[in-house]
Amino acid sequence: MRKDFFRSDSSEPHAIRRKKILTAHPEIAELFGADSRPVPYVLMIIASQLILSYFQQYLSWPFFFLVAWIYGGAASHALSLMTHELSHNLVFDTTIYNDYFGIFCNIGMGIPTSTMFKRYHMEHHMFQGDVHRDVDCPTEWEGKFFTNTFLKSIWLLLQPLFYSLRPIIVRPKDLRTLDILNTMVIVISDLLVFYLCGFRGVLYLVASTLLGMGFHPVAGHFIAEHYVFVEGVETYSYYGPLNLICWNVGYHNEHHDFPKVPGWRLPMVRAIAPEFYDNLPHHKSWSGVLWKYLTNPTMGPYNRVLRGQLKVK
Repeated sequence: MRKDFFRSDSSEPHAIRRKKILTAHPEIAELFGADSRPVPYVLMIIASQLILSYFQQYLSWPFFFLVAWIYGGAASHALSLMTHELSHNLVFDTTIYNDYFGIFCNIGMGIPTSTMFKRYHMEHHMFQGDVHRDVDCPTEWEGKFFTNTFLKSIWLLLQPLFYSLRPIIVRPKDLRTLDILNTMVIVISDLLVFYLCGFRGVLYLVASTLLGMGFHPVAGHFIAEHYVFVEGVETYSYYGPLNLICWNVGYHNEHHDFPKVPGWRLPMVRAIAPEFYDNLPHHKSWSGVLWKYLTNPTMGPYNRVLRGQLKVK
């Protein structure tokens, strides 16, 4: 077993800290519930992506991919993280409205992900770090193969592929009506974009999503959240400016402690209970996290706190 395979058989700490915080600050419970304020901003992001998918026909190929990476990557990632908010039913009071709006967000991404992500993400919260039930944990093959700077660069570049295919391979789920609806809506919307904007229009949406989840500053949160940078600490927050376009997903300790609090209210959790968060290790830069992950020879895809038995040959 590699040295960067952290093991833990202890119970997940967020539930324990949640109980302590609510005992000390019961007013935090008043922050629970849906918050629909992000909706206009989400609609503007989707509109901007569709407008750019039309005007990309006037761009040279180098500028096309530059726009898809810089703006499209940030916009698509913001939509992806909005589906994260919606998976917790934190935008609308009615569950099905959150599900439908998540599907609508996928229109600006060009790829159907929302409904299936919700089903897997709930397991991530319930079984964090469980190698058999938390598909956020990389597979054993990933941990053993991507072990140096060059290979880890490939892994980060292909992270959208691993992130989307790993659950299907490791823990496949039967399709439900909403999953089929999600796929149908995005296939139809992609076909409409193709009809109105051509192949490059669809390519822009898909490229934005893939580039935004790979080598992109906002994609640093994938590594920042649960990769071990301080031994014994499995969840880390980030309080920097990129939270403005990521619905405060950087407040990740706060999110796991209180998954019923919408992203826009998570800073209030820290403000109310600073004694529980100010002394926790946290990241100052998502880009810095990516750089440290790539250049630190002791870090790899399995540099996480893991629970359960690994089948190491």
